[in-house]
Amino acid sequence: MIVQELIAIQERCGYLPEDELRALARRISKPLHSLHEVASFYPHFKLHPPKKVEVHVCQDMTCNLRGSQHLKRQLSALADEINPEQIEIKGVSCLGQCDYAPSAVAINDLVYRGLTHDAVCAKVRAAHASELKPQAPADHGSLGWKIDPYNGSPRYDVVKEFVKSRNGDAILKEIETANLRGMGGAGFPTFRKWSAVRAEKGPVKYVVCNADECEPGTFKDRELLRRTPHLVIEGMVLAGLITGATKGTLYIRHEYHDELHAFNHALDQARAEKICGENILGSGLSFPVDVFISPGGYIQGEESALLEAMEDRRGEPRNKPPYPTVQGLFGKPTVINNVETLAWVPSIVKNGGAWYRDGGVNGAPGMRFVSISGDVNKPGVYEVPFGQTVRQLIFETAGGMRDDQKLKAIAPSGPSGGFLPASLPAAALPPKFVKDRFPPNAQAMDILDLTLDLQTLKEMGSMLGAAFVVYGVKCNIVEEALNCVEFYRNESCGKCVPCRLGSQKLTDILKEVLAGRGSRAQLPMVDELAMTMSISSICGLGMVASNPMTTLMKFFAQDLDKYLK
Repeated sequence: MIVQELIAIQERCGYLPEDELRALARRISKPLHSLHEVASFYPHFKLHPPKKVEVHVCQDMTCNLRGSQHLKRQLSALADEINPEQIEIKGVSCLGQCDYAPSAVAINDLVYRGLTHDAVCAKVRAAHASELKPQAPADHGSLGWKIDPYNGSPRYDVVKEFVKSRNGDAILKEIETANLRGMGGAGFPTFRKWSAVRAEKGPVKYVVCNADECEPGTFKDRELLRRTPHLVIEGMVLAGLITGATKGTLYIRHEYHDELHAFNHALDQARAEKICGENILGSGLSFPVDVFISPGGYIQGEESALLEAMEDRRGEPRNKPPYPTVQGLFGKPTVINNVETLAWVPSIVKNGGAWYRDGGVNGAPGMRFVSISGDVNKPGVYEVPFGQTVRQLIFETAGGMRDDQKLKAIAPSGPSGGFLPASLPAAALPPKFVKDRFPPNAQAMDILDLTLDLQTLKEMGSMLGAAFVVYGVKCNIVEEALNCVEFYRNESCGKCVPCRLGSQKLTDILKEVLAGRGSRAQLPMVDELAMTMSISSICGLGMVASNPMTTLMKFFAQDLDKYLK
């Protein structure tokens, strides 16, 4: 287990010393270059001694919108004042604390959230004085969500019932009736994935829960892991027992310290109660569950890249087919589900698939958790029905617009879906969508009336994810688009040449525009890059990396005009 061994060395030493790497290579009978190949790929690993104080300031989407660059400059000035040789200040991709923007920082790998700028500066001073302490754990209490049939008191009723009935068909039927889909962004039907793995022959299969939540603006799985870890465990165990899997693993991002502690605590209790492990509840069935800590990187959220990391390789996406349901972890059939997907299973089975399906509104099936942040008064994680309108989400759920601003734009799927304007022009949307959704003869539609469900967003040529970022009229949407394309440039694994070079070219073009050196003649190149990256990239990153810029061109031409010659 190269990755986990490297994490253990770095936790002990602060970085990866050469003598430790050589000793590890001898112990596991691997050549030294194999360890370097892995260690050099992942952003979490340090091959050289770090400075005494390392401060990583989140710089993506909501934090950028709310002023993280100002915080970064303030901390850089503080570092110069104290000792620039001992303090390093730099930006970092999303830390999953968007509801606390802009003060989401990691100081010596400890994540802090919701602090004033002065309080962050005080933490940096404490770290330099070797007096830094972790932030108090976040709240773990139950919030009365419908997803939790146990209201915070784990009972594992569904597992207990299954080991008596052994009726996997009945559970799959309820999941099918519910129309439960993948909540990590792909929206693939869960019952089809489980059924595919169940049908595969062979004695070894796996279940992997993808908790590598690194999409900017997304932090719902953070709350589910902290408040309802028992639901995730029960969902994993059910997936394992129904498909005939031999082991389950939670793959969790390394910045989620509170969430890892909550899950491990719940897992220890589940093991003690024989809910997982050997001979579950005396039934003769076995399904052990363990944890794999991610070495970092947004690309690890892609399921095949995640598997590569678990197999101790560089986390680069695989060509498909074969799909993980046929050839997944270590070449064996594997169920890979998002945290929320697995967490919904116990309540769906207890209450019936129709209960979940009918929880939607405006003709959409099901319920979901949304991470809303940006220019709203109450950013956070909310349990909402599919089909809720943008107006209901912003003004009823999230408390309205911050500082009473007017709405400028929304990002309904983090950076991957690009930006949608407050007024949707009919001329820029698919004709069928306009015919079906617009009032008769209308040339535009108020986006507040848009219903938020997978099918509607797909029909309009956009996408609905877990992240929902709101932009008021005070924002510079061109700068926000640059922030998004820079994120994809930074997080591209580099395996696909069009993605590696295209994401850099998109960044260069937008920087030229903002500097006043851009030309309209450059803009057709953006569409060509978008097409090339979409059809030639192995994974979704390259397919969506251009969306922030293409939607900027499509819907916010007047904002671009201010900069173009």
